Amino acid sequence: MADLTPTPDRPGLHVSKPSPNTPATGSAVCHCGATATATGDNQVRALVEGYTANHGFAHNRTGR
Repeated sequence: MADLTPTPDRPGLHVSKPSPNTPATGSAVCHCGATATATGDNQVRALVEGYTANHGFAHNRTGR
């Protein structure tokens, strides 16, 4: 299986939750240089919401 962790060369968002009993983990890298990681279901949910609202494709909507 390929490493799906985002990098500056391959920006994006990656979330993992291998089983219902383990906490989710997430990482994000934006082409603008912003990076973030999170552990725990609520923190990962906040990471996804923040990334989608302010980074990634959001840059294309706002022209930043």
